[in-house]
Formats: sequence, structure tokens, C-alpha cells
Amino acid sequence: MDKRFWGILSILAVIIVVAIVISDHKNNTNGGTNLNVKPTEHVEGQGTSGVTLVEYGDYECPVCGAYYSPLKQIAAEYATQIHFQFRNLPLTSIHPNAFAGARAAEAAALQAKFWQMHDELYANQNQWANSSSPTTFFKQYAQALGLNVSKFENDMNSDQVNNAINGDVAYFQKNGPSWGAPVGEKEGTPTLILDGKYINLGNVVDTNGQPSVQRFEAILNAEIASKK
Repeated sequence: MDKRFWGILSILAVIIVVAIVISDHKNNTNGGTNLNVKPTEHVEGQGTSGVTLVEYGDYECPVCGAYYSPLKQIAAEYATQIHFQFRNLPLTSIHPNAFAGARAAEAAALQAKFWQMHDELYANQNQWANSSSPTTFFKQYAQALGLNVSKFENDMNSDQVNNAINGDVAYFQKNGPSWGAPVGEKEGTPTLILDGKYINLGNVVDTNGQPSVQRFEAILNAEIASKK
């Protein structure tokens, strides 16, 4: 075999390696990672009492899905008194579409529609969570919300969006122990943090083990009273 053959073979090998790297970059749940970024700041409510409730959530997580309506009700009921914040904690080892869901929400945020997409993802969780092509559904939600779908698709695959999600995860991993939150192999979603203190989910469920608005109200009322 002459040198030209080996030269061509080497070029083909390089092309294949580059193609694999590009594919991994697009499909890896943590593609385009830069952990030297700040966590997201998706906050609603006026927060006049100085109380902040943070949810670290996973859009594919069925438990998060069960907490979605009660937390939405609480956020509306206490809209003038508290800040309600959502940050990403996709547990990709057990929820393969979780990172894609977070990408959809963060891409919508770049068009000022974070909370609207957040609601769509949880309200329609059963529709996309086990899909082999969840992006098809995300594009439908984006269109229904009046987003620029082409920009939405591009943003979903951007480093900016990946970094925003990874920034949330890194912040949780760094600060979770000081809040009393389980981290690492023991972490779960939703993880709720009230003014820097971990809320045991056992304290916000009823006798049937379902999230209770009344239990949330009692905890929030006590925290608000402590600020006075």
C-alpha cells in the first residue's frame, strides 16, 4: 500500500472522530458544559415578607408532577408575600428526557416565556416524558405559546442553555449540604428549600401521602411570622 492510501485513510479517521465528537456534543445531556456560570433566576411573586421558597425540580419526575399543582396554587395564594423560584435538577440517570425538558424551559426563557413553558411541561408530562422524540412535543408547546420556533430549536441546543441548567445543578451540589438537602446519590426531586432550609417532604403531605396545600400554608405562615 502506498503513502497516498495511508494518507486518505488518516483523513477519513479524522473525519469520523470529528463527527463522533460533534454528535456527542449535541446528544450528551451535559453538552457544552461550562460550570463557571451563575444559577438561573426564575422567580415569581412580590416577596414582601422576605420569604423565598425554591424548588429544585426535574420536569420528567412524576413526584414533581404531583407537586406541580399544589405549588402553583401556593405561589398564587402567597404571590404578594413570598418569592417562588424554580431551578433545574434533572436526574438524568433515571429520567432520560429530563435534561431535554429543562432545555425546553430555558430556551423559552430566552423569549421571556419560562413560566409558561414550565407549566406546559408539567401539565403535559404524561405526553412527552416517555417519548423517544420529546422535542416534537416541545416544538408544539413553543408554537402554542407564540414563540419563534426556529429560535427556540436553536436555543435548545445551545451552550447557553446547557450551561444555565448545569449551573443550577452545580449550585445545588455545592450548597445543598449547608441547607440540609440530600445530595449526590441520595438526592431526589422535588427538593424544596425555604429561606435556606431544606423542607422534608414528609412535612408537607397529608395522611394519604399526597402533597397538601394546607401543610404548605402552615409552614409558610410560620416562616412569614418569624420575619416580623
